[in-house]
Order: sequence, then C-alpha cells, then structure tokens
Amino acid sequence: MRGENHNPYSQLHSRYNPQAEAERYIDSLKLKESIECFILIEPGIGYLIPALQNKFNNSKIIVLHIENNLQKEEYNDPLIISPAGMPLKGAVHFGTESTNVKKFLENEVQPLDIDRIRIIEWRPSLNHYKDVYISLLTQVVEFLKQMDAEKRTTDAFGKRWFKNFFKNLGKTGKTLLYKQTELPVIVIGSGPSLEEVLPIIKKIQNNHLIIAASSSITALQVNGITADIIITTDGGNWAMYHSVKHYRQQPDTTLAVNLCAALPSQTENIPFLIINDGSFWQSIILHELDIPSVIIPQKGTVTATAVELAMLLSSGCIYLAGMDFSNSDIRTHVRPYAFDNIFFGSANRFNPVYTTYFTRSALLHEGGSMNIYASWFKDQITRWPQRIFSLTSHKIFNNKTPDDNKNKKNLKEIFKTEKAKEDPAGFCKKGMEALFASMNNPVYSEKIKEELIPLLLPDKTTYQKSKILKHELEAAIKRELKTLI
Repeated sequence: MRGENHNPYSQLHSRYNPQAEAERYIDSLKLKESIECFILIEPGIGYLIPALQNKFNNSKIIVLHIENNLQKEEYNDPLIISPAGMPLKGAVHFGTESTNVKKFLENEVQPLDIDRIRIIEWRPSLNHYKDVYISLLTQVVEFLKQMDAEKRTTDAFGKRWFKNFFKNLGKTGKTLLYKQTELPVIVIGSGPSLEEVLPIIKKIQNNHLIIAASSSITALQVNGITADIIITTDGGNWAMYHSVKHYRQQPDTTLAVNLCAALPSQTENIPFLIINDGSFWQSIILHELDIPSVIIPQKGTVTATAVELAMLLSSGCIYLAGMDFSNSDIRTHVRPYAFDNIFFGSANRFNPVYTTYFTRSALLHEGGSMNIYASWFKDQITRWPQRIFSLTSHKIFNNKTPDDNKNKKNLKEIFKTEKAKEDPAGFCKKGMEALFASMNNPVYSEKIKEELIPLLLPDKTTYQKSKILKHELEAAIKRELKTLI
C-alpha cells in the first residue's frame, strides 16, 4: 500500500486491506442518515473518508490531524482520500493548539442540531498518541457544547433579537464616541463573590473606570457605587428588570448595548455606546443609518463582552469582580438582586423562597452553562493580554489587588456624545429598506440568508436553507416587523 514505508500513519491501519477495515468500522457504527457533518479525530491516512463519502455523499467531513505527516496535496489522491476521484467535501486541519483548533472549527462547522453532527474516533490513533489524542478530542467536545448552547439560545431568542434590534433603532437619538484611556478598569458581574469586594470597589471607584453588567446594578446602588457604564446584551424581557429602576433614578448613566437586547422605555434618551456583534446584516443597517458602533462578536455571556469592551476603552489593567462561574451553596447571584422581590413575592408556605433558590441553583448547575462559560474563558485567556486579574480568588484568572492609582477619572475626556443626524423615528423603516436592498444584491444575498435564516426560520435544516428563496426570507422579516413599521 502506498505510503507504508515512509509515512508514520501507516502503522494505524491494517497491513492487508485497510480500506475494507475502514468500511467495516463505519458499518459497525450504524450511523443515522440525518447526520450532516462528521468530525474525524486523527483518521491516519484517511481510509475512513471514502467509506463515509460512499454512504453520506451530501455530508461535510471535517478531518483533524495531530501531526503534519500527511501532506495536504495527498487529499487529492483518489486512491486514499475519495472514491472515483471525488474531492473531499470538507476541510482538513493539522495540529492540536487549542486556539487554532477552535478557530478552524468555528469557520468550518455550521451551527446544527447536535444530533446532526457526529464525532468519529479512530481507536488505533488513541493507542498511539494517548494524551495528545484525548486533548484534541476534549477540545472538539467542548466546542460542540458551546455551539449547541449558542444554537439553542439562537433558536429560542432569534426572532426576539431581530425585532429588538429594529425597535431599539428608534431609541438611538444619541450615541457615544470614545477615546482610549489608560485608567484601570473594573468589570463587574453579578456572582455571589461580588459581596466580598464591594467595599474595595467603593473605595477606589473614583480612580477606576467601572463597567457593570446590568444584573449587578441593584447591589452596586445599595452599596453606594456608581457604574460609569452599564452593559446589557440579553434579549429576554426579564433582563429589563435589572436596569429599569436604576434609569428611573439615574437617567444619565452611559449604556453599552447590543441593539438586540431588551431595553426599558426609560433608556430612550440615554446615549448609547452601541455594540455591533459583527454580523453582516447589522453592519449594513448601522452603516446606512450612519450610526457609530464598536464591533465585539457575540460571546454568549455579557461578562465576556464586557471584558472585550474594557480592552477597547483602556490600555490599563482590568480587574474582574463577581465573575464566579459557579454557585455559592444555593445562591446564584449577589445580594441584593433585582429578582429578589419576585422570588419573595411569589413565596408561600408550600413554596418557601429558599425552595425557589435551591431549584434555581440546581437548574443552573444541571444546565451546564456555567461550565461552558468557564471553559470558554479558560481557552480565551491565552489570547488576552497579561493584564486581566480577579479581585477575588478565581479558578481561571490570577488574583491581584488593584494598583494605587492616583489619577481621578474624567469621563468627559473619554466619551463624546453625538446626536443622530436625522430623526430616529424613521430608523426602523429605513433600516428594513437597507436590508432588503442588500438582499437584492447578489454579492450580499447569500451571506445575509446565512445569518438571518437561523434567527427567523430556525426550524429549517441545512438542506432546506439552501432552497429558501429570497421572498420567503423577506416575508419572515415583514412578519416580525409589522408592528414596528
């Protein structure tokens, strides 16, 4: 067999009939016909690939190699890689560095229902590479967990996000421009550990830029701490409970917001620091309306977006507070918390408030979202500069006490308010017209379909997506915006 004398991969296959060996293995897996994407973990020379392509001609095959012993040009060899000279319908990656593997998977694996994706292991590779193989497999599993969580969220909230975006366009009468500062930044989440460091934050708040998730605002107010920027990205209507009381009392606090978030009416006259998640459809509309924004891709959790924003706004150290990724016994959030009134108000002798807290903490733990976020941060920290620390002991970030900064912050030196060049009341209609115009442009139409179909038509499969006509997507857009236009 070609390559056995010079290629180390040859020892991972039968010496007599490796192709038959691969076909028997694929048959033994009893794979479902509905699988649209296969991820092969170190398949050696690649006899598994033609065996899969014979059975799943329309499916994508992602190949992850540990070493670069097999050259990329060998993937054009019909004897090894594909039957009848057909090219590989997929992509190949060499190496196990986590950052590169994740970036490759993000580019190649389309968001699908998790049961339409199948990891295929080649056990001889596990015996040969051992821990390195397990590490690569673990990275793939963690990626699929994150992708699945994001897809379930998109399926549940996609239509709401889309409608919120256009609804909030009408509130963008004022936007903020910024000039990068050297001030240290405190990024505040709403985990239980925030209570430990509230006295420290209060003491140094005049010398640090404070970016706070909206869920932490109630605790900050009670402890006499004023956030310079409140950040919100949550599209759920319940997210408004966190900030509505604050904006009734302090209507001039800067709001960093993804326009897909749910915003209370009290924010209508507040300057927005707009966060564009980098999607093509959002960028087209914001550009057409001449609305300035900062681009921060979606992270799945507001605290990750807040950290990215902190790095844009400042070159100084960044300190994290209340980012726990875990419960404290049955406590899931800092006290006081905006939902406390709801929990206490619905309590009775058959359903005491502690039962509510226990049930809520158990659901969060079982859902696994905190572990997914922790895994994402652990992977991301290698990309971030060595200037991010935690104010409390942390399982991911190093603990550090804030430096003694004597420079008092002056927000007027950092932010500049810019009024909209036209009446924002017409932004919704004008934004929709810009979207339709780009959909009629063959250069942009496929990209917009790719982004909007998961939001507006999440029940469509990958195959169906390719068949959806432009007018079907236009009808879905009009259906969602009919109450706004």
